[in-house]
Amino acid sequence: MPPKAAKAAAPKAASDAKKPAATKTSSKATSKTAAATKATTSKAAAAKATKKDDKPAVKKTTDEPLTNGAPASKRKASETESEHEEDVVMEEPQAKKTKVEDAPVRKAPPKAPVKAKKTAHVAIGKKLNDAPTQVLDVYVFGEGTSGELGLGSKRANGKKPIDVKRPRLNDNLSAKTVGVVQIACGGMHVVALTRDNKILTWGVNDQGALGRDTNWDGGLRDADEAEDSDSDDEDDTGINPKESTPTALSEEDFAPGTKFVQVEASDSASFALTEDGRVYGWGTFRSSDGILGFTETVRIQSRPALIPALKNIKALASGANHILALDHKGNVVAWGCGQQNQLGRRIIERNKMSSLIPQGVGLPRGKIAKIACGSYHSFAIDKNGAVWGWGLNNFGEIGVENSAGEDDAVILKPVKISFLADHPITDIAGGIHHSLACSSKGELFAWGRIDGYQVGFESDVVEKVDEEYVIRDEKGTARILVKPTKHEGVSDIVAVSAGTDNSFAISKDGKVYSWGFSSNYQTGQGTLDDIHVPTLIDNTAIRDKKIIAAGAGGQFSVLIGVPEGATTNGEVN
Repeated sequence: MPPKAAKAAAPKAASDAKKPAATKTSSKATSKTAAATKATTSKAAAAKATKKDDKPAVKKTTDEPLTNGAPASKRKASETESEHEEDVVMEEPQAKKTKVEDAPVRKAPPKAPVKAKKTAHVAIGKKLNDAPTQVLDVYVFGEGTSGELGLGSKRANGKKPIDVKRPRLNDNLSAKTVGVVQIACGGMHVVALTRDNKILTWGVNDQGALGRDTNWDGGLRDADEAEDSDSDDEDDTGINPKESTPTALSEEDFAPGTKFVQVEASDSASFALTEDGRVYGWGTFRSSDGILGFTETVRIQSRPALIPALKNIKALASGANHILALDHKGNVVAWGCGQQNQLGRRIIERNKMSSLIPQGVGLPRGKIAKIACGSYHSFAIDKNGAVWGWGLNNFGEIGVENSAGEDDAVILKPVKISFLADHPITDIAGGIHHSLACSSKGELFAWGRIDGYQVGFESDVVEKVDEEYVIRDEKGTARILVKPTKHEGVSDIVAVSAGTDNSFAISKDGKVYSWGFSSNYQTGQGTLDDIHVPTLIDNTAIRDKKIIAAGAGGQFSVLIGVPEGATTNGEVN
């Protein structure tokens, strides 16, 4: 039975705020709410507080093995950092937005030694996957104070690499000279694959998500030295250039002859799929208690490592702290944090490290064609076009009526989304508390949390939906739209993407629409105000360009376009 609209209480998650918090690389998720936060790691990376329920995230940690569930050693904190337990250190959020130039000067923490590690020989198997060949234009917009836009640390062409209001072509990822063919956005970092088989990373590297050393001494001077200096470069933001500049991972981290076909990024980890169906990964997973770990024995994987349990994989998909993998037979496995049942299996607290082992999720064997994730929920599309969902459902983000609107609402095992049964879904995506999909007919559907325009409907549209599918708070304000509902104002949609609380839809003719939370310009509409309905992004950078995909992190976004002069084999004249 659907929830009683008139009696349904608003979920406790963010019930006292208009919108949920923006995502951070090291998001702290609970079953009651999936609020996510942002922390910065350099002089230039002062955090923007976007809501009153934001919490800062955890400070940097080092690469350590686990010893009985606890770190074997601790890295000494810098003079300005807290000296609490490393996994759960929290700092008071800033009351207002702080510009990069105003960030306090602090001393650099001691460098953690980086040990070189030889890559074990791995025999390359039979080719299973094809790498993309079309080189791409990459447009970025949003925050950028932690290097997540990949624009470097200095002004270029008179423009700063932060607070980018509208799509800007990233010259560091030139289609002619770099040749990106695929890209994935994490909470506050990005991973890209190039045509010449390089993996580039940039953004926040707090828990090894970049897979490379980004230690940097610049910008961390004593306060006395800073006051005496009058030679500061006004064009330099102070952002760590090693984090903010797209940089390739070392080939030494991978078996000789390895060829890549896909990269994927979660909040604090990254993954790469090979031509022969193997998977490399680096970084870590987080839970409500802090760092969970990368494997049962490794706390933080600072360099890429092969995941032996995964073979014959065809595709990857990531949430905030969990990963799905689809194999060549149509089976799905999941691993990472499972506190919101996003792994499709119950995780017992005393044995929570078992969640880091890839295991099946309870879907029909051999029947799955496509996988996707929200922050704390998961989707699968089977070969018959049916959509399955599981995980967090407290805002109805899965699209089923069961327990939607309740504080601890989760869907433990994959269930079919009956509301989409009559619509052959071709693409699906999820944010923290909302989801969207498009059909083979070009229809756009959205559902889940509505009080921040995440689903792109004005209140008058919501009022037309059957009242039994709308959950209201004690004041009668609509908070949740349980039923996937069609957007009438757009058509011919072929791809969708979701950020934390914002969304994108790409049309067949290469136009892109955005809507939702925009406090860091992550909608690309040039405003900090919420975008209520799907709105065309139109500026000189992308006008008359063919956009084919979008990606979104917590406070930034990326558009992917086909370069002018692109040939049929993917090259650019």
